[in-house]
Amino acid sequence: MDNKIGVRKIKQVRHEILVAMKMLYPAALMGEQIMRSLLILFPQLEWDHFRRDLAYLCEKGYVVRVVADNEVDERATPWRRRWFRLTSRGVEVADHCIDDPAMEE
Repeated sequence: MDNKIGVRKIKQVRHEILVAMKMLYPAALMGEQIMRSLLILFPQLEWDHFRRDLAYLCEKGYVVRVVADNEVDERATPWRRRWFRLTSRGVEVADHCIDDPAMEE
């Protein structure tokens, strides 16, 4: 039973990341800003779990990393200070125009 609750929460967090980013689409948001906006809905959310979900969304093509002009070495920038932007496909998932079983609510 606990596993079902955990899976449901993971899906909810992933979807809410996209919804939060859609509010400012096509602008980019810093990882720290996205995390803070999610803490309202998920006060127990930990940074490591959020970072994994954000990396997952990047791999799925729903979110892309935007490298700021002032970044000397993009790999050395901490995740909290990295910028991310929702893709058009991410908007479609956030709007429920296309289905993704890993994003269901």
